[in-house]
Amino acid sequence: MISDVVDSLSCPHCATALIVEGSPGMRLVCEEGHVFDVARHGYVSLLAGGGAAGTADTAEMVAERAAFLGAGHYDGIAEMIAGVAADSASVAPDDSCVLDLGAGTGYYLARVLKAVDRPGIALDISKHAARLAARAHPRIGAVVADAWAGLPVRGRAASVLLNVFAPRNPREMRRVLHPGGRAIVVVPEPDHLRELIDEYGLMAVDDRKPERLREQFADRFTVEAEHTYRATLALSAAEVAQVIGMGPNAWHERAGEVRSGGAVTVAVRAYVLSPM
Repeated sequence: MISDVVDSLSCPHCATALIVEGSPGMRLVCEEGHVFDVARHGYVSLLAGGGAAGTADTAEMVAERAAFLGAGHYDGIAEMIAGVAADSASVAPDDSCVLDLGAGTGYYLARVLKAVDRPGIALDISKHAARLAARAHPRIGAVVADAWAGLPVRGRAASVLLNVFAPRNPREMRRVLHPGGRAIVVVPEPDHLRELIDEYGLMAVDDRKPERLREQFADRFTVEAEHTYRATLALSAAEVAQVIGMGPNAWHERAGEVRSGGAVTVAVRAYVLSPM
């Protein structure tokens, strides 16, 4: 719930603290008087201006992701992340939170919160994703915000920062992460979904992605450890359409070209980053 994480949030306009007011409906109010209503679906929008709302996942993309993840296809990835997070959370203060930057439906954050007894912030620019994230776990507070802008999160608030297949903002990630905390950044390996890339002409993963990621974080984080997860999924044609339709390839309408199911490679790498 939003009330569980409000102490970790800040006003997107003036960066002052937020408090919860309960009448006439729940809302957040900052010291300078900026007001943010909590939607009936349980999330709050802390976008400063319009943000980059045009890049947000659509309702259709979110529905495809919820269906695919709900079927358990990426449970192995979620368990790997939860295990790494549990090892990372113990070194930060008890009043810190778990922040998921680009949380989507809250699937990975919910799994982490089963292993880590902290409140969690699911931050995503899509209001459609935020609606589902708000219901993914009782300790999740869902926030609509832009990862490329200044995050509406107070400095050093997070003991664990998740970033799973999502945009990365190293400067802001370093600011909101506690010095004793860890960031867990999960990216696809070059052969992730390779069968679908070959058959449907999907966007391929850059072979230089590991090198570019290290360069991106070099000034603010140290790569402390790496973990990989690999599996082969047996997907139906409908499930292939879902995995295409839930990601960036959905913008190119490739899901409508799906002809059959089959074996699909899943290959991801998790980087555990410690702040400098």
